[in-house]
Amino acid sequence: MTRKMKHLSSIANDVVIRCSQELGLTIDEMVEEFECQWKPGTEGTYSKKFVEFCNSKVVSRVCDQNIPERIKDGSFTRLTFDMMLAWQQPDANDNESHQTLRLESLGFRFGSLLMHVYFITICSKEAVGKESEDKRIKATLSPEQDDISLFYSDIMPLLADHEPSVGEDAFVYLASLIPLHVDVINGRYTFETLTAPTGHQLHFPAYDMFVKEILKCMKHLQKQATPKGVELADDEIILHVEGTMASQRVVRHIKETSWPGRLTLTNYGLYFETAGIINYEDALKIDLTKDGASSANPISTGPWGAPLFDKAIVYESPDFEDGIVLEFPEMTSSTRRDHWLMLVKEIILMHQFLKNYNVQAPSQAWEVHSRTILGVIRLHAAREMLRISPPDPKKFLIFSLFEEVPKGDFVLEELAEISLKVGAATQNPCSASSILRNMNMDQLGNILKEDGEAKCKEMEKETDHKEEMLASLESAVNQTREEGREIEKAKATTTELEEEGITESVAVLMELMRPLQDALPWFQEVLYWERPSRTLFVLAIAILIVYKEWVSKGIAACLIWLVVKMAQNRQKMVQTKKEDAVTVSTESDQTMTESIVSAQYGLIRLHQLMQHVNITIMKLRSIYTSKATKHANMVMASMLALASFFAVVPFKLVIIFGTIYCFVMTSSIGKRMSNDQSNRRMKEWWDSIPIVPVRVLDSSSK
Repeated sequence: MTRKMKHLSSIANDVVIRCSQELGLTIDEMVEEFECQWKPGTEGTYSKKFVEFCNSKVVSRVCDQNIPERIKDGSFTRLTFDMMLAWQQPDANDNESHQTLRLESLGFRFGSLLMHVYFITICSKEAVGKESEDKRIKATLSPEQDDISLFYSDIMPLLADHEPSVGEDAFVYLASLIPLHVDVINGRYTFETLTAPTGHQLHFPAYDMFVKEILKCMKHLQKQATPKGVELADDEIILHVEGTMASQRVVRHIKETSWPGRLTLTNYGLYFETAGIINYEDALKIDLTKDGASSANPISTGPWGAPLFDKAIVYESPDFEDGIVLEFPEMTSSTRRDHWLMLVKEIILMHQFLKNYNVQAPSQAWEVHSRTILGVIRLHAAREMLRISPPDPKKFLIFSLFEEVPKGDFVLEELAEISLKVGAATQNPCSASSILRNMNMDQLGNILKEDGEAKCKEMEKETDHKEEMLASLESAVNQTREEGREIEKAKATTTELEEEGITESVAVLMELMRPLQDALPWFQEVLYWERPSRTLFVLAIAILIVYKEWVSKGIAACLIWLVVKMAQNRQKMVQTKKEDAVTVSTESDQTMTESIVSAQYGLIRLHQLMQHVNITIMKLRSIYTSKATKHANMVMASMLALASFFAVVPFKLVIIFGTIYCFVMTSSIGKRMSNDQSNRRMKEWWDSIPIVPVRVLDSSSK
């Protein structure tokens, strides 16, 4: 007869009893084995550490069994979900807190259920267009599967919320034991996406449905036909297929022609098979393993080359001169294109990761491949569950996610360290590669080599080392999420400004430039000798700094002055308790007609400015190419004279004389010395320079 432990919660006791039954051990034997290796000073309570010990023991046993069969009968999901609950609520006093929260939520959820059902009845009419668009896909699904997404996202959260639910930490904890439902690297991002309809709490029906969808997606991929004329490698797995009779179309564009066909994605490349009259033609292989030489980007297509429909991707590589353009037609959005683009980038980034971090051992590289493959399969499963509102693909794909999030490179460095040090242990039955093998992916071949069983002491050392690296990885992920939240908040503050029109943007720019406009009169006073004492002081300081070569010290003094001003402004804001804001007034005394005329004159002035810039550049080009021989000779002679001058005279003296000259020429003495005739001769010389001829070619003249 099994006994219950008083210090454990009810769910923890249930899990411990089932673990003892799975392992064929008594609870006393498990307690004795645990206490032999438990250190009282470690983080976590005795109950939690004991639950973790039992979970790790039973997971190793479960991974050696037939996981697909256990998923079908529900025993796998029930056991692993209860393991998460037990880890989340290991102590006996956790029972009372859970019961209190449950009673408080029951009354509110009953009223919310009635309101939500009424809301779904009204909004169901809006889904008719979406249902007609996906009619071909839904024809292959049973009515029960067809209602999965609506039930999961709308009804089930309210029905299941009175049952125990799993939080984010427990969800990621289970991933550290068995990476089937999620990877520990991006587990928190995946959890946020999956539990968005349920208030960021995972209930058993959703978890059970998600794991079973993963199994269905694996079986679906196993049934896909190999691309025609291609022999896949032993470790090459089909990850996605579209363009068949049961799925939506894929079209390849070659200049002005379009060819429908079947597109297959593997963990090594893309294969496009052009549809023939009876069968497919031999597949065109697009290799995704080339480091830095290939890229995939979104592109717009349309009839006669017009970029009308933003639903295609272009793959550019040295192997294809014009690139490969693939379009994913759909009526409303570009969801399919975005999905394929993210998958292709994930494979490209995975191979870049293997090369950048020198992951060469077959077992280590295959472990990284397995993580990526499982991430793609989880994404397929999530899209099946959330078909009304497809999830963000990045949340399920490791390399695409951490390529974009801030400080994601730190997380990838931790992943590389884990792959190089721990990934070599192929005997781990709960690794990603072992999970794929257990899930009956027969086409894997003999990737993992059997080297015999490891000794107990070595396995314990390896486990401890792995726990340390997982803790470091968790720290890097948390830092990344915190940085991401700060960036999202900062970006949210710029949304309103980005949505403004040209008039408002100009008004904001003028307001932001006001401090410079206020400082401009001071510089004019100094430069034009309106206050001679201040002008002489600035001139003396400038000459002294240049002569003594104190430029670096002058820059340092300016930076210190700027810091002091910032500190003063901060203190002022704290004392006044006012939020810093830019106040802009867009009111104008002009009528509508006057505003249109002023805008027209503004465009004319802009056009004239562009013409002047073009003429200036072309005159300089004429001098450089000696089209204007006389002017070019004069410029070359002047440049030789200046070169001789700069070679003999120290540069600081040049700066000093230049500064003195500028101040003298703006004084009353300089104005009397100025010669308008020399300025006139200079203008005449500039106007006499001919420009290089311009030839405008249109499409008919090519």
